[in-house]
Amino acid sequence: MKRTRLILIFCALAAVLLLVSCRTAPIYNINDAAIPQAAQGPMTMQQVQNAIVKAGTGLGWNMRVIKPGLIEATLNIRAHQAVVDITYDQQDYSINYKSSINLKYNGTKIHSNYNGWIQNLSQAINNNLAVMQ
Repeated sequence: MKRTRLILIFCALAAVLLLVSCRTAPIYNINDAAIPQAAQGPMTMQQVQNAIVKAGTGLGWNMRVIKPGLIEATLNIRAHQAVVDITYDQQDYSINYKSSINLKYNGTKIHSNYNGWIQNLSQAINNNLAVMQ
């Protein structure tokens, strides 16, 4: 009887650990995403910045321009926080992890929701850039 109970407890703990580990994934960064070029030539740095800030703000990110070519974006959801650096020029942009709170970041993996937030941000940036052409 004790042995059966120990086996059940062990299996339950293993299942819980498996479920918890499934909620993390390798961290997702966007590197050198191309900025579409309009027929009249490349967008200005200000146009690219405006498109990025508008995209992030529309998704609830706090967008802080550090300097031309660098925006720090922060997303706060309940007790979770993600902070990324967005670097850009007239040809491409990148979104890279900077820090987080309560997202199970361990140096290589992070809560899987983070990756979805980054993909959504990138898609919104791409949509805004396309409209500006």
